[in-house]
Amino acid sequence: MPRIKHWKAAAAVLLLFNFAFGAGTLAAALTQKFTETAAVSSSADGNWGLSFQTEGKPPVANATADQLKAYNASYAEMTEEKVIYLTFDAGYENGNTPAILDALKKHQVPAAFFVVGNYLETSPDLVKRMLAEGHIVANHTYHHPDMSKIASKESFSKELTDLEALYTEITGQTMPKYYRPPQGKYSEANLQMAKDLGYHTFFWSLAYVDWYQDKQPSREEAFKKLLGRIHPGAVVLLHSTSSTNAAILDELLTKWEDMGYTFKSIDALAASGSGPQ
Repeated sequence: MPRIKHWKAAAAVLLLFNFAFGAGTLAAALTQKFTETAAVSSSADGNWGLSFQTEGKPPVANATADQLKAYNASYAEMTEEKVIYLTFDAGYENGNTPAILDALKKHQVPAAFFVVGNYLETSPDLVKRMLAEGHIVANHTYHHPDMSKIASKESFSKELTDLEALYTEITGQTMPKYYRPPQGKYSEANLQMAKDLGYHTFFWSLAYVDWYQDKQPSREEAFKKLLGRIHPGAVVLLHSTSSTNAAILDELLTKWEDMGYTFKSIDALAASGSGPQ
């Protein structure tokens, strides 16, 4: 009898140990999974941001390429090929776009212009010129709101489809399904909504503070940022309202070309599956 009691006690201890080990393993796995999920959620919401750590290399973004790819979104192409995807945000027209278009035409560089409703309403001739010269005109929403605060899919969709309708009215064409969140503000829910509407969302991997009309950067400041931080596969964001950009673009394109860079349309990036692998 003592031996039986001893065996039963040992078995009970072993069973308890196995249960505790299994529960601990399960808890650890669940904790890891929760942490990973939380990391995805926290990094894929808020304001688009970049950290430039190595010259000539892509910056670290606040959402990874794989996270973005799940939502049909991208911010760069991870490649050794010296290619640039040039984009402009166009909230209104102040006389700088013609010089920008002239420089693009001179260098035969394709660009994408992300426009809002005001731009289409006030500058239809420039929009038609963009298209005639081989550029893409894409969706930056109708009213340029903080889209991360829009929870309703109906309201989100309206910002994009109203712009599509006006674009078609002006150009007679269907607007490409390319979307850029105003001010880079977004949420996971927004990205999913855009994907559900058939959109490819484009962030960027290189930009600089060029949008303040009363505080335009100098040529030196612009070149320092745009030459020092350029990298293979870059999606460059410039503002067409910038007088500095209008003044330096011809020289900037020449400098990038001298560095060995070529230019592609964002059509190619969207078709490639987008972004780093």
